[in-house]
Amino acid sequence: MNAPVDSTQPHGRLSPLDDVHRAGGASFTDFAGWQMPVRYSSELEEHHAVRTAAGLFDLSHMAEILVKGPGAGAALDYALCGVFSTLAVGQARYSLLLTTDGGIIDDVIVYRTHEHRFGVVANAGNRAQAAGALSVRTAGFDATVVDESDALALIAVQGPMSQAIMAKLPDLHLPTPVADLRYYWSTTGAWRGEEIMVARTGYTGEDGFELYILAEHGASLWSALLAAGEEFGLVPAGLACRDTLRLEAGMPLYGHELSLDTLPQQVGLGRIVKLAQKGEFVGRGAVAHGPSSDAPVLVGLTSDGRRAGRAGYPVLAAEGGEPVGVVTSGALSPTLGFPIALALVSPSCAEPGTELVIDVRGKPMPAVVTSLPFYKRPTTD
Repeated sequence: MNAPVDSTQPHGRLSPLDDVHRAGGASFTDFAGWQMPVRYSSELEEHHAVRTAAGLFDLSHMAEILVKGPGAGAALDYALCGVFSTLAVGQARYSLLLTTDGGIIDDVIVYRTHEHRFGVVANAGNRAQAAGALSVRTAGFDATVVDESDALALIAVQGPMSQAIMAKLPDLHLPTPVADLRYYWSTTGAWRGEEIMVARTGYTGEDGFELYILAEHGASLWSALLAAGEEFGLVPAGLACRDTLRLEAGMPLYGHELSLDTLPQQVGLGRIVKLAQKGEFVGRGAVAHGPSSDAPVLVGLTSDGRRAGRAGYPVLAAEGGEPVGVVTSGALSPTLGFPIALALVSPSCAEPGTELVIDVRGKPMPAVVTSLPFYKRPTTD
């Protein structure tokens, strides 16, 4: 007979900030084998806080893989579909790790932190696959791959007040003021005497920063950020609102929009592949050939009402009702107030303005193909 499960005890891997989250009243969910905060108050409140002020996210479940050595840049040029050997120190680039068939193993961000040192940030669920592929693909280069994931904490400050909050963080010493840090750039400095990397990156569609520090200092940094951000409306936020934020911004999620069965061109990421700028890399032949003419492509869908399409719901033609695709992500948009979805559909149905139908548990819901992103943050001059 199986012993009863104690639901009060954590199951799975724990963030180095776990005690702080539990003391703060967070609710938890299993995410790629980790127990991570899904919400603190409500996902709607946290979502709106990120859009209007700022939210604080624990992303310590993400994978951080170090690639170092004189040949590290060339090795990454071969291992991934982008160009990294020409990045300036401090610059970052979004890229894809592909199979030889052009399928997507993972989407990653690569930071050049030093002349011969790069950090690759991969999704938690793909940590082993990403680290393994990078190790194999860099074997012929003067480069070493080290999985540093367990040693680091990763905290994100996201929202229009994020720069003001970072400027208020005590004991932070950076060679570049946060106000001067450009989007997709990073800088390395010190916080309370400990090395820290601050990057102007994020996954919410808002301005924001991601902070990398040794795991043992993560909880202290979290608390210091909350204190610095109190006057600006900063709230702790869970992974539930992170998903609706990225969906509004039209950002793909691995396992939903991205998979081993999709080529970059199908999901609007053909621009990420640098065929003309470099030589051989894993997956080059397949992406150069491209998907078949009838391969599904990613589109945005909007609807009226309060019901939302969810991942796996069929997408049908408005006339005739034949299946033309499937929803990959969907939600009632907290910011916009109407249902939005990402879907892989037949190319013949991908033109903006095309009327389609989402089958919501047997009930037809009209939808219209819409250009992405659904939401774009206001620009300030």
